[in-house]
Amino acid sequence: MAKIRFMALEKLADRKPVTGASWPRCSEIFGEDVFSSEKMRHYLSIEAFKKLERIMLDGTSIDRGLADQVAAAMKAWAVERGVTHYTHWFHPLNGATAEKHDSFVDILPDGNVIESFDGRVLVQQEPDASSFPNGGIRNTFEARGYTAWDPGSPAFINNRTLCIPTVFVAYTGEALDFKTPMLKALALIDKAAVDICQYFDKDVSRVIATLGWEQEYFLVDEALYNARPDLKLCGRTLMGHSSAKDQQLEDQYFGAIPARVTSFMEELEYECHRLGIPIKTRHNEVAPNQFECAPIFEEANLAVDHNQLLMSTMKKVARRHDFRVLLHEKPYKGVNGSGKHNNWSLMTNTGVNLLSPGRNPKSNMQFLIFLVSTIKAVHEYSDLFKACIVSQGNEARLGGEEAPPVIMSVFLGAYLSGVLNELVEKVSSKKMSPDEKTELKLNVGKIPEIMLDNTDRNRTSPFAFTGNRFEFRAVGSSANCGGPMIVLNTAVAEQLVLFKKETDALIDKGVKKDEAIFQVLRKYIIESQSIRFEGNGYGQEWREEAARRGLSTDTDCIPALKAYLSDKARRLFVNSGVLSERELKARFEIKNEIYLKKLQIESRVLGDLALNHIIPIAIKYQNTLLDNVNGLKAAFADGGIAEIQLEMIRTISLHIREIQTMVSDMTEARKLANALSDEVKRAEVYTAEVRPYLEKIRYHIDKLELLVDDEIWPLPKYRELLFSR
Repeated sequence: MAKIRFMALEKLADRKPVTGASWPRCSEIFGEDVFSSEKMRHYLSIEAFKKLERIMLDGTSIDRGLADQVAAAMKAWAVERGVTHYTHWFHPLNGATAEKHDSFVDILPDGNVIESFDGRVLVQQEPDASSFPNGGIRNTFEARGYTAWDPGSPAFINNRTLCIPTVFVAYTGEALDFKTPMLKALALIDKAAVDICQYFDKDVSRVIATLGWEQEYFLVDEALYNARPDLKLCGRTLMGHSSAKDQQLEDQYFGAIPARVTSFMEELEYECHRLGIPIKTRHNEVAPNQFECAPIFEEANLAVDHNQLLMSTMKKVARRHDFRVLLHEKPYKGVNGSGKHNNWSLMTNTGVNLLSPGRNPKSNMQFLIFLVSTIKAVHEYSDLFKACIVSQGNEARLGGEEAPPVIMSVFLGAYLSGVLNELVEKVSSKKMSPDEKTELKLNVGKIPEIMLDNTDRNRTSPFAFTGNRFEFRAVGSSANCGGPMIVLNTAVAEQLVLFKKETDALIDKGVKKDEAIFQVLRKYIIESQSIRFEGNGYGQEWREEAARRGLSTDTDCIPALKAYLSDKARRLFVNSGVLSERELKARFEIKNEIYLKKLQIESRVLGDLALNHIIPIAIKYQNTLLDNVNGLKAAFADGGIAEIQLEMIRTISLHIREIQTMVSDMTEARKLANALSDEVKRAEVYTAEVRPYLEKIRYHIDKLELLVDDEIWPLPKYRELLFSR
């Protein structure tokens, strides 16, 4: 292993940035590999295009005749570009993407072949559904599942294959993916938001949830990656002493991007732009070898597809540059991990951002409804907001004074907090006088249209208002954005429906519309006060204060996931039709199973590395020291001259014994847990009994790393992983 480590370092010394012809202008190639509206217009008849455009806007079903026309157009466009296969591209609940490729080849009765692709295979396919995570919805012997075309996300070409974004459901019709319930949640918030907007603007007929994600990631040289079994199998380092220098000088963030990394980023952006992914920003992140990219905001469904596509594209492009991408939330101990901030807002068909104040009291009032309703939704479903972002990787990142704590809270900033507090003070529960109404409207009308300079950012808040959007900062780097988008849009939609119901009830009793709106706003502000927090989320004081407020402070994943099984979650998702009770339970079981299996894998990998790589090297170095001691004793009459070496031998023996004992104990704890038939109980036992050994064993291995000769240490060290570019 030591030889492999040094061979990797030798390869690294020879690395040069991958260079080639200069990249074309973005405007020349953007969306080149996407079957966009422009291309549809070119390949379809005018009648077919207009009909499809209306269906995409309204979300209605496509008849077979139109499907055949669209399929023929897609095939003609794809074949002209050298495409030979097609696939239904979907997001199963393992967090990755999936695809099964079929060629366009079909056999004629005379034995000849033609290129064939019709509406039937465009609209629906039947991939095997038994081997994807399903939470008990499907048995192994019940293999049939269906993928169905999502016209709202355009087809694209990737690796000479026509990729058709689809939903993925079981034979029973139950969702086995992120997209199916997310589309339902987006339709739900569309209707609920339009109903509120009708109070102010009758021209609003559609509201689109928008999403702008910020993707953080690490790069590591491929040779070093291949020399670290823990990185290859777990996505993170299970051992490794901190480097003398890491991020403490704060010289990485927004620093000059290394030439080799720039070459990778340039090609990544080129590939993304061809696929219609509007990547705009790139920069160094806080930790060494950590970076970030971000796109322009898009409609949420398309943005989620684009993020999934970006992650797979990153991995492909990185290998061309002899890099590997690490999307684990905490690949290195002691330095910042990686998140994926989800910036969310609502946009009307008239071009109004509903989370951006307008120019007058009327638009400000509309803004306040959406602002306060979102806060109320987070307050009501804070446990679900936590459940949708916790994972085995994110658990190690959240709350470590590098990312928001897992305690859900909402940050507004001093200005908006003052506005809401003033609204509560001025609006009584009784009927307002004309003077009170006038004064309140004037105060509401003072909210500036652009809030960006009036609201500071709070990086310790998991859910922060940042001027014209909410930023869900607690989402993990490897996560599918669909999970948080399902919870957020469903919860806010329900709150908007309730707001309108309560407001209309007051109006029916003779209360004026504006006064009724203010009365309900006041009620919501008071009821959701406990979720608002403006201070330092990293401090112990906040944990204590959050507990006093009745907010969940549990940092473990499994208890947090149980929010999916609560009565409140069932009411939210089942009543809205976004998820059935069975689908909801399946999501809990899948996330529980993934958490458990990742812990199992990590404990097995650590045990193997400890016993087969670290201990043998430590013993080898011990033998070298023993030979040195014996030589010194033979050469010098004073036996005490070897005392330092003897102390090192004793220390190494102590660490070896502790590692050996703990690996054995961890293995026994794993066996006892594996014997449990209840998977939830098994995950709880793994958390309580197996997980602690990972840190305990690591402690002794990291101590050995400081003692053992660098020339024989088997694994690339942190200084090499973090500073090799």
